[in-house]
Amino acid sequence: MKYRSFGKLGITGSAFGLGCMRFNGPASGDSIIDEQKAISLIRRAIDGGVTYIDTAYVYLDRTSEIVLGKALQDGYRDKVTIATKMPIDHVHHHDDMAPLFESELKKLQTDHIDFYLLHALNLQRFKDFKALGALDYLTELKQDGKIRYKCFSFHGSYDEYEEILTSYDWDMVQIQYNFMDIDNQAGTKGLELAGRLGIPVVIMEPLLGGRLAKVPDNVQALYDSFPVKRSPVEWAFRWVCNHPEVAVVLSGCNEAEQIDENLRIFDTVEPNIMSTEELKLMDDVRAAYLSRTKIGCTGCRYCMPCPNGVNIPGIFSVWNNVSLYGIDPKKDFAFQQILKNNEGADRCIGCGACEAACPQHLSIINSLQQAWHELNT
Repeated sequence: MKYRSFGKLGITGSAFGLGCMRFNGPASGDSIIDEQKAISLIRRAIDGGVTYIDTAYVYLDRTSEIVLGKALQDGYRDKVTIATKMPIDHVHHHDDMAPLFESELKKLQTDHIDFYLLHALNLQRFKDFKALGALDYLTELKQDGKIRYKCFSFHGSYDEYEEILTSYDWDMVQIQYNFMDIDNQAGTKGLELAGRLGIPVVIMEPLLGGRLAKVPDNVQALYDSFPVKRSPVEWAFRWVCNHPEVAVVLSGCNEAEQIDENLRIFDTVEPNIMSTEELKLMDDVRAAYLSRTKIGCTGCRYCMPCPNGVNIPGIFSVWNNVSLYGIDPKKDFAFQQILKNNEGADRCIGCGACEAACPQHLSIINSLQQAWHELNT
């Protein structure tokens, strides 16, 4: 296992961090998580050298912290750092924070949490947390020794990220990053900004929820043509780890074989390890994926709100993802939310307000109808 620097914190940790969001249930289907299997996987990772374990209050219907707490008995707690998160959706008043935090300590069976994150911030959620006194509460927890580091995870635009990152004395940030997301959310600019500030970065979604593990034919042809043979998973991890600003790369595993393969991969990666030819390959792979893009929607939301309630950027995002990564829309959470919230393109009356506002000058009305037909066929 390779170990990497946590920037200004002056500590090191395993390059591979185990994510505890994706454990599956038993074959019987009577539980959301197979406890004994999950405990075995967690301990297998730690025995292999993993020192960073990530969970959250809400993961796996609030059972993830409980299972991790059980896995860290018998001396395993002393071998790792734990990251967990405060959920804004469960914090309505300042006085809600302490009981939530204490419940997390109890579930994790520990007297302190190493990395405590405000969960899934964008600018509005940050303002909501701030108004409730969450930043002062983080400072208080650190002063009392109940947490070691004040952190946040992020899903939003780069501008929102920059404002949040530079407005408080953060110890760590967790962002979504992979070779397809260089300009999405915090992106490469956000990674490099944290690096300049000495703030260590933990990476989530290095495989885009597994989408980069199963590749279309045009992408596989590029990998096959390269003289060095690696799996799509190894290429994706290697690309992320090439960035020196990255402290930890999170990966969720459901099988012992996945743990073992990750341990092998993360024993071979270093910052700045990729050759010019390898980086060019990954640029070509990205371009091959993007060639399958259905519409050049940037998600700027100038078209929103639609006067008829159509989730225009959401539909286009799903349409692109289905084409890019072979996702089944019937199993896609984002698409199911659009259906649940009655935000489909069947509500479109062709008023044209969206096309007048679109800075990309997209043919939104016709594209919406095409997208809706393909997603529902």
